[in-house]
Amino acid sequence: MKRFLALIMSLCLVLFICGCNGNAIVTPPDNNETEIEFEGTYTKEFAGTTIYVYNWGEYISDGSDESVDVNKEFEKLTGIKVNYATFESNETMYSQLKSGGVTYDIVIPSDYMIQRLISEDMLKSFDVTKLSNYHYIRDDYKNLYFDPQNIYSVPYNVGMVGIIYNKALIGEPEHSWTTLWDEKYKDMSLMFSNPRDAFMIAQMILGQDLNTTNKADWDAAAELLKAQKKNLQSYVMDEVYGKMETGEAAIAPYYAGDFLTMYDINEDLAFFYPKEGTNIFVDSICIPSSSQNPEAAKLYINFLLEPEIALANAEYIGYASPNTAVIDNPDYYYYQNEILYPAEDAVTNRQYYHNIDSEIRKYYENLWIDVKLY
Repeated sequence: MKRFLALIMSLCLVLFICGCNGNAIVTPPDNNETEIEFEGTYTKEFAGTTIYVYNWGEYISDGSDESVDVNKEFEKLTGIKVNYATFESNETMYSQLKSGGVTYDIVIPSDYMIQRLISEDMLKSFDVTKLSNYHYIRDDYKNLYFDPQNIYSVPYNVGMVGIIYNKALIGEPEHSWTTLWDEKYKDMSLMFSNPRDAFMIAQMILGQDLNTTNKADWDAAAELLKAQKKNLQSYVMDEVYGKMETGEAAIAPYYAGDFLTMYDINEDLAFFYPKEGTNIFVDSICIPSSSQNPEAAKLYINFLLEPEIALANAEYIGYASPNTAVIDNPDYYYYQNEILYPAEDAVTNRQYYHNIDSEIRKYYENLWIDVKLY
C-alpha cells in the first residue's frame, strides 16, 4: 500500500509540473545571467573563502541596467565570496586602511596614493607577469612613476578632471577654471570636497606645479579658494551626481568619466577640459600588505583584466581603459570617444599628482581646513 501511494504521489507531481501539452514548465532564465568566455587561468582552490574589496563608489559594473554583475561572475567562476565596500576619496581609503580596523585584500587607489602606500610599506608586492591577462595592459600605463617596476599595482582606469556644466541653465561658459569663480554662477557652482583636487584647480589658474614644495605656493592657492567660497552652493564628492543630473547645480569640476554617466541622465549637460590644463590620473588595483587572502586577490585582479569583464566595467563606469582588449574593440560603446581619449594637443598641460612629503602634505591639509572654515 505504501508503494502504491508513493507511485500515485509521484504521478501527481509529474502532472503538476507539466503543461497540458505535455511539456515541462521551466523557470524563466534570469535576465542578468550572462554567458562569458574567460581567457585567463583560474582555480577553485580558494572556493569557500572571502576576499574583501575596497573601491571607489560607482566604480564597477554591478548588474544594474542589464550590465554584467562583475563580482557575481567572479564568485560563480571561482567559488570565492566577494565582500565589497566603497570609499569616496583616496584620503578616506588611506585612513581606513591605516587604522587597521578592517582588513582588505584589494584596494584601488590613485597614483599618488599608491606611491604613499608603497613608501609606508602598506602594499604587498607580487609578480604581475604571472597574471595570464596582464598582457592586455597597454605599455603606456606600465612603468609609471609611482610603480616603476610594476610590482605593486595593475592599472584599472585612467582619467582627467574637467568641468561639467548645464547648457540649459548657463549657456556656454568660458573654457577656463576661472569660470568657477564667476559671480554669474553664484549659488549654482560646486567644488571638490577633497583638498588635492580643489588645490589643483587653484594651482592651475596660478600656473603652479601641482607637486610644489613651496609653502608660499600653497598659501596663494588657499587664498584663491577662499575667494571662491562666496560663489559656491556646496563642496561635493559623489553628491555631484544628484545635483548635476537634476539641475540643482549648474557647473562643477569632476572626473571626465563621471560626466558620461551624468549625461546619460541629463542631456543638457556638457563638458570641457580647461585651457590652463588639468590633472591626469591612473587608478590601479593593489593588494594591501595586511591582506589575509592574497592568492585569491590575484585571481580577482586577473579576472578584472578579462576582455569581457574589462569591457563591461569600461562601459558601465565611463572612464578611459588601459586595457587594449577594450581600447581596440570597435564595438566598445566609447570607442575613440574624444572626452575619454582626447588628442595630445587637446589638453597640453597634463600633470600627475605625486606623493608629497609629510610636512608639505600636513601644511596644505591644514590650509584646506582653513578654507572650509573661512
